[in-house]
Amino acid sequence: MARTVRFLMMLTAMLCISLGGLPATAQAPGTSAPPGMRDPYAGKKKLLVVADVQTGFQHDSISRAMAEIERMGRESGDFVAFLRTDSQLLTSEPIEGVGARYSGRYVNARNLEYFDAVFFLGSGEGTLSDAQKADLLAFVREGKGFIGGHASTIAFYDWPEYLEMIGGLMEGEFPVAPRRLVVEDPDFPGVDGFPSEVADQYQYLTAPYDPSRIHTILRLDAQALAPELLARHPDGDFPVVWAREYGQGRVFVSTFGHLDEAWDNPAIRRLYLEGIRWALGLTQADVTPDTQQSSMERTAQ
Repeated sequence: MARTVRFLMMLTAMLCISLGGLPATAQAPGTSAPPGMRDPYAGKKKLLVVADVQTGFQHDSISRAMAEIERMGRESGDFVAFLRTDSQLLTSEPIEGVGARYSGRYVNARNLEYFDAVFFLGSGEGTLSDAQKADLLAFVREGKGFIGGHASTIAFYDWPEYLEMIGGLMEGEFPVAPRRLVVEDPDFPGVDGFPSEVADQYQYLTAPYDPSRIHTILRLDAQALAPELLARHPDGDFPVVWAREYGQGRVFVSTFGHLDEAWDNPAIRRLYLEGIRWALGLTQADVTPDTQQSSMERTAQ
């Protein structure tokens, strides 16, 4: 009897080793899981949070931002956040393992087909291949969401199609200081009750920025800027938070978050949450682009 038990144990071990060594064709790489594998997040919105800063400025606030975004999803129940510090999942191609153990095998790596929106916290020219760039643009254009954080306007600065999608390139920034804000769209979810002054590092944009192609939600109060700062954009057009449609998709950009302390502000966290929810298609908002009328003229009315 003991010899039979030992034989069965050896046979089971050999079978496990054999199954682990199946060729790639016997696996289900990429988004498709092996038959019978359960998706623990079925029925929930999935948000891919990417903070790939290998080629850019590494803000101290990034870890805090990722933690807050993940917490927002769990506490609200609106979405599940997947946190990554690399860009591997920004692809529509199947993702297979590499190396002696996992080469050609399913490794539980989801690609863009699995997600409903991307929250991008990266900076610099990025690490995406041309194929990944095309996949990301198609992902949004075909109906998914994109949320850009503080440095998103200086990410991929040599990729014109990305800059067109998010609405512009950062030309420069003002020193960190409390600055007055104007709520341009009081009807956008989460903006009601927003404080009139917040300390952070604020940006000003250059081409392909065009106010007629974005919907400004919050902007700097140009009338409160010192002359040397206003001279950066004499028309007074300094958007801080905006949204736009991109094909069938939704793009929300907030430049808050240079400072770790920005994420202590409940108003900023709430607006980010509502921006995520809108980008995921959970809420509706009118994001008709701004007119050619300057911010200074709108303020004066």
